Amino acid sequence: MTNNLDIVIAGGGRVGFQTAETLADFGHDVTIIEQDERVVSEIADKWMATIIRGDATNPDIIEQAGIEQADAIAALTGNSGMNLAVCLAAKEFSPGIRTVARIESAVGESYARFVDAVLFPERAGARIAVNEILGSDVQTLADVTGNLDIVLVRVAEGAPAAGKQLADVRFPAGTLVVSDDDGNRVARADTTLTPGSRYVVALEPDIADEVMNLMRG
Repeated sequence: MTNNLDIVIAGGGRVGFQTAETLADFGHDVTIIEQDERVVSEIADKWMATIIRGDATNPDIIEQAGIEQADAIAALTGNSGMNLAVCLAAKEFSPGIRTVARIESAVGESYARFVDAVLFPERAGARIAVNEILGSDVQTLADVTGNLDIVLVRVAEGAPAAGKQLADVRFPAGTLVVSDDDGNRVARADTTLTPGSRYVVALEPDIADEVMNLMRG
């Protein structure tokens, strides 16, 4: 996957909307598909982003959402069968797309054969969904006090911060690089952000995009 992803979220409920918000904070382009007119209106009032009203299993709707150019689709509605259908339909348009489906735990084993990742309702919070969509390059580790995020970020080759010491990188206020590249020491001013290595970073959500641009490009 590229550093800045095009992602389609099917389902604009609590999990879908929070997932979309977090992905957008990380600098990704997100499109939400939602059937319920009331939910669409609520999202439109809270967030300036692409929202399509319709059934995400309808080929015309997911094509309108730009599925052929998307890097990933996450079907996060409360209906397991619909979520599987959305992912399978997406694969027809874009065989290489990453698919994530929210499902009932009772059928998790069988559904996992058809999608890249599954989320069970009891652990299908937005943070878990974001991690499954993005893969291993950026992982949200935990929520701590307030809205502060703890993330594990792999530095991309060619990113503005790649190969530089922390003292030489102008991170925005509200950023704290916690660990060095092997996780054995607390990061220091002379810690080098080595391309391909991962670092634990504490950050405020409103600066996530800027931090990701520095570390991921």
